[in-house]
Amino acid sequence: MGLVFGILAALFYGAASVFQAIAAKRAPDSAIKAFLQPTFLVGLALDGAGFVVQFLALRTLPIFVVQACLAASLAVTAILAVPILKLRLGRREWIAIAAVCLGLALLGVSAGRESVERPSSAFRIGLLVAVPVLATLGVIAFKLPGRTRAISLGLVGGLCFGVVALAARALSEVSFPQFFAEPELYALVVAGVLAFVFYTLGLQRASVTTVTAGLVIGETVLPSIVGIIALGDQTRHGFIPVATVGFAIAIAASLMLARYGSLEEEPEKVPAAR
Repeated sequence: MGLVFGILAALFYGAASVFQAIAAKRAPDSAIKAFLQPTFLVGLALDGAGFVVQFLALRTLPIFVVQACLAASLAVTAILAVPILKLRLGRREWIAIAAVCLGLALLGVSAGRESVERPSSAFRIGLLVAVPVLATLGVIAFKLPGRTRAISLGLVGGLCFGVVALAARALSEVSFPQFFAEPELYALVVAGVLAFVFYTLGLQRASVTTVTAGLVIGETVLPSIVGIIALGDQTRHGFIPVATVGFAIAIAASLMLARYGSLEEEPEKVPAAR
């Protein structure tokens, strides 16, 4: 079921990008008007649903599997863009989509269960410390020139999303009042807001391909390594090579599809809703 939840998260996040792209096309000159479009609100609801099933997936699957699923949401966006936004995919994109599916299949058969041990107090406090550190790095990245700034903002945004995944994984099953005393809860919320802000700032200053590439790397590679080293994530016995190949294929193919992470740049315009 954990893998099912991970795939559902990819479906929800990928569909959300398409609906948000439609909203952006209907109000290309005003972010506020785009946010008020019904299609944007549908995309926002899909993002919320995606986070819920991502959270459920993180409770049973290693982080490297779940984060690879999230990167694969770019394949979902690309496929849905064909009938909904009337975009055309070339041979390169279809090969990348097939590669994403292959990579996820390899990860699915190789993944073990998450460790049931509660993360250490030092790790949980470390998540809180990571948030202001990433906020500072984001401010520094914003002051960098040109393309370097866009890549850096995408990378910091991805690392913030990685903190969200690690915090969701670290949250323990406690009673309702105690839940709000968990430090990782606040790391999750603030890191999520920072991720959205830095990713959006990056998109305002460079192509979506550039920014999303940084985002995919940031939200997958380092969190996956931390999950293995600090949280005890592991593969099934003897499946480390399979998992490694599957992860590499899924991420590389997702990077090939990075320009479908958002679709506001397409020249076609969707007529305004009447």
